[in-house]
Amino acid sequence: MTPPGTVVAVVGPTASGKTRLSVELAHAVRGEVVNADSVQLYRGMDIGSAKATVEERSGVPHHLLDVLDPAEEANVAQFQQLARSAIDDVHGRGRVPILVGGSSLYVRAALDPLDFPGTDPQVRRRWADRLDEIGAEALHEELAARDPQAAAAILATNGRRIVRALEVGELTGRPFVATMPAPVSIYPAVVMIGLDVPRDVLDARIDERVDRMWADGLVDEVRGLPALVGSPTASRALGYQQVLAFLAGDLTEDEAREETKAGTRRFARRQDRMMRKDPRIHWLAFDDPALVRRAVDLTRAP
Repeated sequence: MTPPGTVVAVVGPTASGKTRLSVELAHAVRGEVVNADSVQLYRGMDIGSAKATVEERSGVPHHLLDVLDPAEEANVAQFQQLARSAIDDVHGRGRVPILVGGSSLYVRAALDPLDFPGTDPQVRRRWADRLDEIGAEALHEELAARDPQAAAAILATNGRRIVRALEVGELTGRPFVATMPAPVSIYPAVVMIGLDVPRDVLDARIDERVDRMWADGLVDEVRGLPALVGSPTASRALGYQQVLAFLAGDLTEDEAREETKAGTRRFARRQDRMMRKDPRIHWLAFDDPALVRRAVDLTRAP
């Protein structure tokens, strides 16, 4: 039996098989899934975020799916409050919360005592204007000069996070990554299970997933979400950003698909690199025939 108060986290790069494992694990330990994927917070953004279908959820309750409109801005401080409330709710009903996501920041925001610096609209606006002026990659170079560690942890195309890192640095006078404490949880017991996928296999799985998204109607999904255009965060999500560029005439459809694949492969490498820094994670082979049993055993270890 899983000890009372335990939080399980299933982590790993995109396309590593987290959804399937989390559902099977939930059935085995009387668990409920708490989403820790920022794009899956959005209503209507189903195909491009690989959101679990009702069938794939297999009767397991899922929390923090479809809680925001695409026009709303998602931020990690807001997610932290939502996730902890959901975890407390699941615990309160005597069940096991299973946090599932590929972002080290979002998972740690839910589990660890992270305090997020405040914001200053004027400072943020100034850096956002700078982003519009010179573009994400040039602004990333400015961040690298000011805060090399933050720049190493943020994709050069992620303008929103680059702006946030520069804002935090200006407001606090400290490097952006200095706000990350040691990996110590606020919960009495945390079991973190990571899915280990060889890089070449993961690349192939990512390419297959993107092709499947296109076949399942990602372009039509984006067409049906007019609020995506100009949205602060949702429009920048992988896949959605590229399809918007296609619909705007800036890319061909083939270019949009290939850029989504390449961007997702880069993103997955960064996810894996960040997660490998957390010594709490038990890494299990994604294709181990005994994967679920091994995961269950970990949740029941003293």
